[in-house]
Amino acid sequence: MSIHLEVSDHIAVVRLDKPPVNALARETRMRLIEAFDEVSERSDVRVAVLTGTGKFFCSGADLKDRPDPEKPGDFLAHNRWTRETGNAIRECAKPVIAAVNGPALGAGFGLMASCDIFLASEDATFAMPEINVGLAGGVSMLRTMFGRSYTRRMFFTGMRVSAAELYRRGVLDEVLPAEQLMPAAMELARELASKSPLALAYAKQAANMMDLMPQRDGYRFEQNITMALSRTEDAKEARMAFLEKRAPVYKGK
Repeated sequence: MSIHLEVSDHIAVVRLDKPPVNALARETRMRLIEAFDEVSERSDVRVAVLTGTGKFFCSGADLKDRPDPEKPGDFLAHNRWTRETGNAIRECAKPVIAAVNGPALGAGFGLMASCDIFLASEDATFAMPEINVGLAGGVSMLRTMFGRSYTRRMFFTGMRVSAAELYRRGVLDEVLPAEQLMPAAMELARELASKSPLALAYAKQAANMMDLMPQRDGYRFEQNITMALSRTEDAKEARMAFLEKRAPVYKGK
């Protein structure tokens, strides 16, 4: 199995496990989509962590699995799987933390960019190297993180960027020694999992919509979400627990 899903204490860990470089083939993409669709619908999951096994997070698309130009529909199917893999992560109903344990290249960079919060090990590197293999893609991921000039420099050159540089540019939330990466990701996941699951779901929906909306419309959307959330049992429990200085007990209602 190229993808492992483990759930414990409301936290799902989704792990890429296709040695040696966790490259994305069609089967891997299908399993990732299935994993995040499951995470979205499981009531016992409140937050997810995406990471890789070994020294790579994800080397990107498996070039041995490229579509056949002579086979009608093969490229369209390949592109659809590629898009939907990112969409399954981006549209996951729960917050997703990327714990980038090594190089995240091409489509691997896209996996990280589809998550909500980015942590990385000190030896992680990042690139959109499509141009090095005669391809062109990745601007849609890069432009959400960088200015126009740096986006095009990465896109046109395929250069690798260190975790330290991405942290300096405000892309990564935290850079840690390799042995501290997953403990830090799990600590953050536990903090998120302690929140109301309904509030987390509403917050994830609002955050995704804010990326698409003008500020005026976005704030109205958030106000409507707040009104709906305030009527739930979990919201009432959160307020009472705060006033009574105790830990809340959430029912997801």
